[in-house]
Amino acid sequence: MIEVEHLCKQYGATRAVDDVSFSVGRGEILGLLGANGAGKTTIMRILTCFCPPTSGAARVAGFDVVTSSMDARRRIGYMPESVPLYRDMKVRPFLRFAAQIKGLSSARRDQAVEEAIGKAGLGRVAQRIVGNLSRGYRQRVGLAQAIVANPEILILDEPTAGLDPAQVVGFRELIRAMAGKTTIILSTHILPEVAVTCQKVVILHRGKVVAWGEPQHLHTKLKVSGRVAVTVGGASAEEIRRALLAARGVKAVLETRPRGSASTFVLRAPADAAPEIARAVVSKGWSLLDLREAGDTLEDVFMQAISGKAQDTP
Repeated sequence: MIEVEHLCKQYGATRAVDDVSFSVGRGEILGLLGANGAGKTTIMRILTCFCPPTSGAARVAGFDVVTSSMDARRRIGYMPESVPLYRDMKVRPFLRFAAQIKGLSSARRDQAVEEAIGKAGLGRVAQRIVGNLSRGYRQRVGLAQAIVANPEILILDEPTAGLDPAQVVGFRELIRAMAGKTTIILSTHILPEVAVTCQKVVILHRGKVVAWGEPQHLHTKLKVSGRVAVTVGGASAEEIRRALLAARGVKAVLETRPRGSASTFVLRAPADAAPEIARAVVSKGWSLLDLREAGDTLEDVFMQAISGKAQDTP
């Protein structure tokens, strides 16, 4: 559904997008992951025909975004980071207006609006003024205007930015419910967003693709030095922490969590350091309650990818 090949975008001396390639299949959810300034929004603006690339090519549903931009636009629903809403309009009339400018016939318009209201969970507020809604509901209105024409492709730029945790969970559920029917690209710099929502990930850093693939695949492909979790009782957390840091193979204590009268420590250490870790605990006469390998988090994968120590490309 979406093909990006050697895409570049130059702004003066700055290359915002640098030789980016990836593809998204029908019904897949792809996450563009990167820090602010990584090039995510620029790629989305190119895909939505807002601005042309300097070089390279991008096709949406088979249509080139430069030479066949109107055909591409008809197949896209777009929700920018700052959704342009008419805040003095009520929700339902606003969505009717959005449906009209997207070219829906008058016979189809009302049904499309009601379907969008249902999918976005706006039934309770459909007759309220947009400007009086909470941030979470305004984001839902932005999503509804993006899907009101039932697009084949949905492009969401930082869709959960500024939402509280409950609103984030609700928004993620809305997006996941569309998977399989709609091809979705969403950009984010929030790591858990990708892990729970996306089937594929493109990690960007300074305009370049530094890793690409399924989240589980990236965990394996970009595996870093390893994490070991150990639970120990019989001494203060600080005493245990110092002893663990002195064990051969342990590079850092990443996290300390109380667990009743004991403490669990997540260590940056390879799995084969487990005997040394056990020896460090037992030699002190402390209780070794648990010792196991802990998987790398997506944050570990992200930091490894942008460090340039490992790379996986499309």
